[in-house]
Amino acid sequence: MTEKRPEATPFWQTKSLEEMTVEEWESLCDGCARCCLVKLEDEDTGEIHFTDIGCTLLDAKACRCRDYPRRSRRVPDCVRLTPEAVATLSWLPVTCAYRLISGGKPLPDWHPLVSGSPQSVHEAGISVRGRVYAVEDDLAQERWPERIVLWPNRTQTRRRRRGAG
Repeated sequence: MTEKRPEATPFWQTKSLEEMTVEEWESLCDGCARCCLVKLEDEDTGEIHFTDIGCTLLDAKACRCRDYPRRSRRVPDCVRLTPEAVATLSWLPVTCAYRLISGGKPLPDWHPLVSGSPQSVHEAGISVRGRVYAVEDDLAQERWPERIVLWPNRTQTRRRRRGAG
C-alpha cells in the first residue's frame, strides 16, 4: 500500500511578499490588467478614480503588457510593483493578489494559482477584457474624466450569460 503524501502548502500561504522568488512574485499577477487602467486623482480630496482607459502598452484582449520588460522605459509613470510599493499604493484594486497577500487575505477561487487555469480570471468577469473603451494615446486627456468607472475597484462574481436565469 502506497502512503499518500500530504500536498505542500502553496507558497503564497507560507511566504511574505518579501520572501518570494521572482517567479513566485510574477505568478501572483492574475492577469486582470485592472492596474493597467488610467487612474485619475481628485486634486481636492486625493481620491483615486479608475477609468476604462488602458495604458498605451495594454493589450486589452490578452490583458497583458505589450512590452513588459521595457514598460518603465516606454511609460515613465508605470509603477513597478515591489513589496514596499504594495504596502503604500492605495489604488491597487481590491481584487489584486499582491494587495490580498500583503493584507493576510486568501486568494479568490478564480485566481489562476488556485483554479489552475489562466482563463479563470476572465471567466469570473474580473479582468478588463471587453471593458476597455480606449488606450490613453487614442483619447484626449480632457475627455478622461468622462470615462471614470466603478467596476475596476470592486469585487465581482461570475458574469451572467445572456439568457441565463
